[in-house]
Amino acid sequence: MTVVVLAGGPGAPTAVDVPPDATVIAADGGAEHAAALGLSVDLLIGDLDSISADTLAGISRVERHPVAKDATDLELALEAALRLAPDRVLVVGGGAGRLDHLFGELLLLASESWAGVQVDALLGDAEVNVIRGSRTLAGEPGELLSLFALHGPARGIVTEGLRYPLHGETLEPGSSRGVSNVFAAGEARVSVERGVVVAVRPTCRRSDRPPSTPVSAP
Repeated sequence: MTVVVLAGGPGAPTAVDVPPDATVIAADGGAEHAAALGLSVDLLIGDLDSISADTLAGISRVERHPVAKDATDLELALEAALRLAPDRVLVVGGGAGRLDHLFGELLLLASESWAGVQVDALLGDAEVNVIRGSRTLAGEPGELLSLFALHGPARGIVTEGLRYPLHGETLEPGSSRGVSNVFAAGEARVSVERGVVVAVRPTCRRSDRPPSTPVSAP
């Protein structure tokens, strides 16, 4: 089961491949992106300070929160998604908004709270895949792929199918060691023995790519 979470922010993707049986949750202004993508929102959640009255009127199930709260609208939406026990969560949002929001989103996606779920994101032109254990990512030869450790060191990283392989290495948070690797083939495998890594493709070409990639348990 896939849950699609629509986040707000300018510069969202104009087309997204969504499984027909997916549940769609919008985080506040993410409902505007859902409308632009032709997606019906099953649940709207947030403080509702970034949504038009017309869009709000078209959504039947709304969970409203105060503006003064201890979590972002996206975090509240992800918590709601987790309650549905999905196999995968796909976050779709803007990639041209506030830097603090984008930075917070990346940290949030790699949170231990979602460790039991495959987490992917389409943020503007970029694709983000959260990696615990092992994942095989479909791509195109020459496509950029950067690896970042979040929330602590990521140890025992092994990569296959990338131009600059890693052989049981450690990536530290704040290190640029994993920046600007390159797909050497049509897919790449990234394994992490301990910790979490986010794989970021800054300009992602999705036309011939499967909508999801397999994940194996840590």
